[in-house]
Amino acid sequence: MDRQKLQIRLAAPRGFCAGVDRAIQIVEEALGKWGAPVYVRHEIVHNQHVVSRLESLGAVFVEELDDCPPDRPVVFSAHGVPKAVPAEAERRNLVYVDATCPLVSKVHVEAERHHKAGKEIVLIGHAGHPEVIGTMGQLPDGAISLIETEEDAQAFEPKDSANTAFVTQTTLSVDDTASIVAILQDRFPGIATPHKEDICYATTNRQEAVKAMATGCDLFLVIGAETSSNSKRLVEVALRAGATDSRLVASAADVDWDWFDGVGTLGLTAGASAPEDLVQGLIAACRARFDIEVEHVTTAKETVTFKLPRVLTAEV
Repeated sequence: MDRQKLQIRLAAPRGFCAGVDRAIQIVEEALGKWGAPVYVRHEIVHNQHVVSRLESLGAVFVEELDDCPPDRPVVFSAHGVPKAVPAEAERRNLVYVDATCPLVSKVHVEAERHHKAGKEIVLIGHAGHPEVIGTMGQLPDGAISLIETEEDAQAFEPKDSANTAFVTQTTLSVDDTASIVAILQDRFPGIATPHKEDICYATTNRQEAVKAMATGCDLFLVIGAETSSNSKRLVEVALRAGATDSRLVASAADVDWDWFDGVGTLGLTAGASAPEDLVQGLIAACRARFDIEVEHVTTAKETVTFKLPRVLTAEV
């Protein structure tokens, strides 16, 4: 009996970005330097498969510093933390390593610069996301106003419309953010903008790859976690760019194979915190069921790397 033919369009770039690579390596290096257990405040990156592997090596994930004993090191997640967190770690004399992505740290620095210049700051982002909590926590309460939607941008009323600035979460939809920024710039022509776009290169590259290949895809699968902002945006981008259907899955185990009824072309990518073995696992699961052909769609080459914190590389 002939098997259903399935063409898989495989996006590149996909999966781990430099910030995620660095954060995972920081936990691994901390375990190598200090031994287990090493505590990690919040998921180091938003992917349970990554978290589970690090737990097997001796990492212990907690939500607050109160859950960390005084005699063990703690790592802060890639999403960034409010200033109060390292301040509390220092007060308790904890050894800590900050794994905040350097591109998130750049947004923190921008926000502080605008605040020192006396500007009223708008943060475009999603309420409750750890990155947003971390960025807003760089400044005193009330110094940053959060805008999530175009409606929020229309309704925002600054104290001084001629003295405003905006920054953004790094993992947003490029197109959605552009629409919000356009409204703000139309309403407040003098609003200060980031020196360089805050949405990170990896988020942008992954969205551009999806846009380039979504048209003609009967189904588009994005491997990533429900808590991963950049992964959820890829699902939305695929639908807007022409995919008939688009879904987020944590791994091949979460696929409902009924989705493949009538599917001739599958688009496949992975969010910036999803490991490549999950991608290959899904391709293998497809190969076991269908007569597959894999087409690689490459829209950019990524060569970015970030240095590890000095506390891990310095000689004892």
